[in-house]
Amino acid sequence: MAAAVAESERPARARVLLADDDPLFLRTFVRSLTAAGHDVTAATNGREAALLLGGQPFDVVVSDISMPEMGGIELLRLVRARDPDLPVVLITGAPAVETAVMAVEHGALRYLVKPFDAHTLDEAVTRALRGHRVARLKRDALAMLGNLGLGPGPDVADRPALEASFGRALDALWMAYQPIVQWSSRTVYGYEALVRTREPALPHPGALFDAAARLHRLEELGRTIRRMTVIPMPQAPPEAHLFVNLHPHDLLDDMLLDSDSPLLPIAPRVILEITERAPLHEVKDAFLRIAELRKRGFRIAVDDLGAGYAGLISFAQIEPDVIKLDMAIIRDVDRAPTKQKLVRSMVELCRETNTLMVAEGVETAAERDTLIGLGCDYLQGYLFARPGEPFPSPTF
Repeated sequence: MAAAVAESERPARARVLLADDDPLFLRTFVRSLTAAGHDVTAATNGREAALLLGGQPFDVVVSDISMPEMGGIELLRLVRARDPDLPVVLITGAPAVETAVMAVEHGALRYLVKPFDAHTLDEAVTRALRGHRVARLKRDALAMLGNLGLGPGPDVADRPALEASFGRALDALWMAYQPIVQWSSRTVYGYEALVRTREPALPHPGALFDAAARLHRLEELGRTIRRMTVIPMPQAPPEAHLFVNLHPHDLLDDMLLDSDSPLLPIAPRVILEITERAPLHEVKDAFLRIAELRKRGFRIAVDDLGAGYAGLISFAQIEPDVIKLDMAIIRDVDRAPTKQKLVRSMVELCRETNTLMVAEGVETAAERDTLIGLGCDYLQGYLFARPGEPFPSPTF
């Protein structure tokens, strides 16, 4: 995403709570944020800010770290206890490793060091507002659909039996490919590689990954999948992109960034899809590793409106190139006005941020036509082709 915030990409105005005990700073940035189109409420210390938070809704909190009565870190803790998604931008004139670490631990969206100009603060507030909109959409989706995240798989008490089943599953592993189409041009944009196994004891990917996690063999599974994924790529259309799912713990595997990585030679064609099987914040240096992958030419996708763990902080720090709408949102969208509202909101947000959006799980012509009417151009699902041996041709 571009560093600057273009006027045409600016979202709706934000309700900003700005807390700082420096009167000059407070006056200057209340004036600049108001001029930028935001509604700003000022507080001269953390306790005053906390009282204001209890009385009215805000979209973004901007707080100095060092203030009388209640500092910015304490205010951040209070915000997180009330609302896990409300973005907080912390500012300081005395940066320190300790406060930076605490800011990250409690989910601060940005950590700005004084002095900075009005444009820097406006950019931080604008991006925070976009993130807050994503978080609200996520909460709406989960409230509507229930938590559809992958829970624990079937309990397998016999570890030797699980080891044997997992070994057979690896030997019987194969990759299916499903096209992602661009409707407006009636062309294939790319293929998503989907892991499959012929081992009946682990009949679906969820069971396979659960077994790998229990046996501490996620790294082995991830390497096997990535190696097998690229084997048929010489047969793929040369312009087609490859979507490769990553378990968050795959980010810990140094082989992913190694010069011998099987994906590296085709990195510009690869979109790494961060699945939501585990919270990204539990993976050490996850966002630094994602940045390194980008430097090597990969693009990043997230299932932000899926049924997993991703929220405001993950979305804001990843700044994905691609967002995939979970099939639970797409199912019967033609008959569900609430789902249509969610999709329309996501389409608008993706346009603002120049993010490509894919609607997955399209199964009927009615769903397709509704999605197209809502502005979705990139589609995936059984209506076009089922996952299969490389590479299925879609039916339009």
